Amino acid sequence: MFDLVLGTHNAKKLVELQMMLPTSLVKLSTLADIEGSIDVVEDAETFAENAAKKASEQALHLNRWVLAEDSGLLVDALQGRPGVYSARYAGEHGNDAANNEKLLKELQAVPDEKRGAQFNCHLCLADPEGEVQLTASGICRGRIAQSLSGSAGFGYDPLFIIREYHRTFGELDLSVKRAISHRSRALRRFLPPFTAMILRANE
Repeated sequence: MFDLVLGTHNAKKLVELQMMLPTSLVKLSTLADIEGSIDVVEDAETFAENAAKKASEQALHLNRWVLAEDSGLLVDALQGRPGVYSARYAGEHGNDAANNEKLLKELQAVPDEKRGAQFNCHLCLADPEGEVQLTASGICRGRIAQSLSGSAGFGYDPLFIIREYHRTFGELDLSVKRAISHRSRALRRFLPPFTAMILRANE
């Protein structure tokens, strides 16, 4: 079994990652399971750089393989904001209600046809020496609603309308989100080379 640490403290992100990773080949641990894990400051300018920083620093510190991700929302009318500041857009990290409220206020004068947005996700796998071995990314396009709708998911999900379904991620079943989300699309790109790497190591 390949020993892999999922480098996030976000419990809902962990659920999505665990649902798609090949548990028959991988023994999964989380940062919450490991004594001595560190908090990595996400101060890079891009999702890709933040993911690499988190994966590399945790892997080197723990001397373990670490899969980290960084993701967020980019709104067309806001020139890509909140971007890498998505989780702390209103100031406090992880305050979903405040972040959504701020986003709605900034878009209150913007008509529906100009409320386009996308979720971005970047994955990065680092080896125990902190060297990046694999990366992958995924994007999911949608539109920002005029008000919150639905209680599923987390973050901006109750505001992010999937055009094909005419519903927000907050209204859709997790199985649907797993099929079309930015994170699942990144994982589908990540899994073939990751699985091949594991199988080569076991030869």
